[in-house]
Amino acid sequence: MNEKIVIANWKMHGTRVSNHKLINDLLPALQGMDGVKVAICPPMPYLAQLADLLGDTTIALGAQNISERAQGAFTGEVSGQMLADLGCGYALVGHSERRSLYGETDAQVAMKFEAALRAGLIPVLCLGETIYQRRAGNTNAVIGSQLKAVLEQVGIEQLAKGVIAYEPVWAIGTGETASPEQAQAVHQHIRHSLAAKNPRLAARMPLLYGGSVKAENAAQLFAQKDIDGGLIGGASLDADAFGTICQAARI
Repeated sequence: MNEKIVIANWKMHGTRVSNHKLINDLLPALQGMDGVKVAICPPMPYLAQLADLLGDTTIALGAQNISERAQGAFTGEVSGQMLADLGCGYALVGHSERRSLYGETDAQVAMKFEAALRAGLIPVLCLGETIYQRRAGNTNAVIGSQLKAVLEQVGIEQLAKGVIAYEPVWAIGTGETASPEQAQAVHQHIRHSLAAKNPRLAARMPLLYGGSVKAENAAQLFAQKDIDGGLIGGASLDADAFGTICQAARI
């Protein structure tokens, strides 16, 4: 059984005051969290603050985005080296909101994955389908295409240095959640796809679920054979809820 990973994605929420309170409220709930890796991805302006707040804890810091470029005249972009310099250990790549709202392509996501690796970060590759793609029976094809782009860019050995998060777009911020069985089916498909390249690495690859995980459904989702944790959105802004989700990952 793979070690569980729970990653908080705060998205575009927070202030210095609310961040401080949230972390202080959360830390007691995460005491003795053996066997579970926890990371928090705040908005970019608060990375330095969170690095200070998390400095003496076992909670890792992550970024919500990363540039595929190492440096240069790219106004508004943030490189992997900069993120590592701030103390980040993880970087999300290909989140559905980056794909749908900002037009990130599979090829660009693959380059961002590689950029994270070059900077010594653990890339968290987000994969997922829309409700229209699911209804058309194209879930596996969409996931396969997104995964293929990264495999072609870096290969299975480098891919296995990261984390994959399946996040059905239709279950993000909608209040809907894939059933544990639906989520498991896609995770199983992803692992089988990787196994065709390298069975040993596929078995060890952390696969997270990222579609409206809540305190109420976390234990059922994490109990599935191929689900190794979660990428948590809205619930990560509530210390009690996020603490409960992290505790559920220990089961």
